[in-house]
Amino acid sequence: MRQVGRELNIRYVLEGSVQRNRNRLRVNVQLVDAGTAKHLWAERFEKPVADLFDMQDEIVSRLANTLNAQFIAAEARRAESTLHPDAMDLFFQGRARLDKGQTLENLTQAHDFFERALALDPGNVNALVGAAAVDLSIGANFLTDDRTTRIASAKTALTMALSLAPDFPLAHLAMGAVHILTNRAAEGIAECERALALDRNLADAHAFIGWAKFHIGRASETEAHTREAFRLSPRDIGSFRWMNGVGMAQSQLGADAEAAAWLRRSIEANPNQPLAHFHLAAALVRLGNTDDARAAVQAGLMRNPGFTLRRYRINATSSDHPTFVAWRERTYEDMRMAGVPEG
Repeated sequence: MRQVGRELNIRYVLEGSVQRNRNRLRVNVQLVDAGTAKHLWAERFEKPVADLFDMQDEIVSRLANTLNAQFIAAEARRAESTLHPDAMDLFFQGRARLDKGQTLENLTQAHDFFERALALDPGNVNALVGAAAVDLSIGANFLTDDRTTRIASAKTALTMALSLAPDFPLAHLAMGAVHILTNRAAEGIAECERALALDRNLADAHAFIGWAKFHIGRASETEAHTREAFRLSPRDIGSFRWMNGVGMAQSQLGADAEAAAWLRRSIEANPNQPLAHFHLAAALVRLGNTDDARAAVQAGLMRNPGFTLRRYRINATSSDHPTFVAWRERTYEDMRMAGVPEG
């Protein structure tokens, strides 16, 4: 493996094997550090031979999504020991920090890495999109009183990124989030569909489309879009965000037990997302479980001490659709009953 790495001047090798047993096909894959021959990740896929072409598409999609997260983590670890990191080293460190969760501390650190990358390379499209993703996360998760400024900053960065790389899928995806958060869900869906046209393996885009539909009173469609995201990337590092979105959609539909179940799954996947704790608290209040609701509020406040009902009320303006507004007002009252501070 080391020889392969030296001769091809590569850092990572993806190796694997294919086995057939009657009507079943098994594919084993491993990601290896070519410099150390250390295995970084392994996965097994098994499907009926009759579904060969569908299986091929699914394996490629799952590998693409999983390897993306694995590469980012591996490159971030490597960059940490680099005395003079370049722009891409800093981008990988920022992205790895972004993947850890949506607390203000994580996001601030991620933003710092992206800004340092842009200081070295102002045209680094990855870093521009990364910085925008941080601003969107801070705004969408009510980690600031000034959500509007954060979203505007994200839009500025994405406009620059798209001027440099008009066909960059992640920039279109993030611009879709800008539209969704500013009461333009239809435009957001169009941007997500554009991102998918450029990269059909972009699982996030399916989840974002489902999230957009929640904003326009079509929450019954959210779960199907999210399940498509899971089909493409069943162990996606960002799937906690998708499950939170389904939880909100189920809440809007009045399916409070299902909402609580999805939100609990989301928190189990990554507890560092304060908003999921607050939404869980609201669902538990509606289920009559006040004690657990108050515990969920405390878990949320531990990760976002600045969250208040006032901040939520002022900033929860991403849609004026009557169904969304009714859900927002009900959630506001439920959070109050769960013990979220007035502010």
